[in-house]
Amino acid sequence: MEYRRELPGERVPLERLNDWEEFHMSLPEEKLKAQGGRCMNCGTPFCHSGILINGMVSGCPNHNLVPEWNDLVYRGLWREALERLLKTNNFPEFTGRVCPAPCEGACAAGLASEPVTTKIIERAIIDKAFEEGWIRPRPPLKRTGKRVAVVGSGSSGLACAAQLNRAGHWVTVFERSDRIGGLLMYGIPNMKLDKRIVLRRVELLAEEGVSFITCTEVGKDYPAEQLLKDFDAVVLCGGASQPRDLQVEGRNLKGIHFAVEYLKSTTKSLLDSNLSDGKYISAYGKDVLIIGGGDTGTDCVATALRQKCKSVNQFEIMPRLPDKRSEENPWPQFPRVFKEDYGQAEAACLFGKDPRHYCIKVKRLVGDGSGRVKEVETVNVEWIKDDCGRPLPRELPGTERVWPAQLVLLAMGFTGPERMFLDQLGVEHDTAPNARAMDNTFSTNIKGVFIAGDMRRGQSLVVWPINEGRGAAAECHRYLMETPAGG
Repeated sequence: MEYRRELPGERVPLERLNDWEEFHMSLPEEKLKAQGGRCMNCGTPFCHSGILINGMVSGCPNHNLVPEWNDLVYRGLWREALERLLKTNNFPEFTGRVCPAPCEGACAAGLASEPVTTKIIERAIIDKAFEEGWIRPRPPLKRTGKRVAVVGSGSSGLACAAQLNRAGHWVTVFERSDRIGGLLMYGIPNMKLDKRIVLRRVELLAEEGVSFITCTEVGKDYPAEQLLKDFDAVVLCGGASQPRDLQVEGRNLKGIHFAVEYLKSTTKSLLDSNLSDGKYISAYGKDVLIIGGGDTGTDCVATALRQKCKSVNQFEIMPRLPDKRSEENPWPQFPRVFKEDYGQAEAACLFGKDPRHYCIKVKRLVGDGSGRVKEVETVNVEWIKDDCGRPLPRELPGTERVWPAQLVLLAMGFTGPERMFLDQLGVEHDTAPNARAMDNTFSTNIKGVFIAGDMRRGQSLVVWPINEGRGAAAECHRYLMETPAGG
């Protein structure tokens, strides 16, 4: 009631397009304290409810103790705020940067004015903790002697490994890439999540006793069934890494790539050689077309701009979201409203317009005669309901258009996990087709094998895999403590 919502600024778009450094800025401490004071410590705080309403999460899935650490920041008790934050979230330095903040969507202050700046305060707490040296390695005082393999080093795998190591088990994390972090490392660009921040956390976990094995794909370089012989338990955290493809004429042309393939090649080259090795998919001088309107599509826009593309357009088959909540999207549901993210803001500054186009469908990809993509043919659609009330896109005659495109990026999400090593282990899958957990738990149909993250529940926000990793770790720990050595 006394303070207005205030966000920190961001680096000027035309300036930050010349480098790959983070664009986030911070508020001074006094302003952060005032923002913490905006939290009213609600009697029923929906901000940490983490419940699903109409298929969307409302509040924090990690059940972060938001009102508590907001109030502690307001009172200047930063170390106490850190303790409360770390009780529920292993990696607030990640979520404070890349989470879409469902906590703020469920904030009661948003009913009367604007929600509390929870995400900014969360990031400020953990950043201050690292700056002050409060975050130090804390290896367990006692080991159980049990050995656990965690397959996949994304946010669910790292959270699971952290919790199991803290419980005293010997944990080995397998990662098929050359660096630890999964999508945190290679799926999110450096300007959104600095890789030094990811590496800092990985090094901390290593100092606490977690072992990491890179460049090793379970099921290919390391037989999946060998895990059951070498370890007392296995937790699968491989993610939903199977990208959704575009089934149209011309899909086999060169110059068409999945978004994560594009983002990974750029980040790897940036980390390996500051892009001097040229081992990345380049948008330089090209008309870039991105199919997909989510966060990954935004990251592709921002990456293409930094690679000095000629133009960039982003297609979304769905309609533009409303500027304010609709009647079908009431509080405390996650607000499905229009927003301008960092990539679109940068494109608007550089080219004078938002790169997004809505209700548009790709009909055909056209080649240049030498096997490379040259153009994309589209048609506009309108959304209607079939006899069962399901929404369907209907093409609008006369809206056909041809777009120049020498680089096409598919950012349409993921369909589920890759099956190879799951099949080797004999892990069942559901109709999604995610790996199937038994009776709404983290256990699979194979004794001693657990599953967490996007591999279990499908593509989701970064905060969900952390919650999943923690849940699987707790279940795995109970199993290990009830199982005799060698059992």
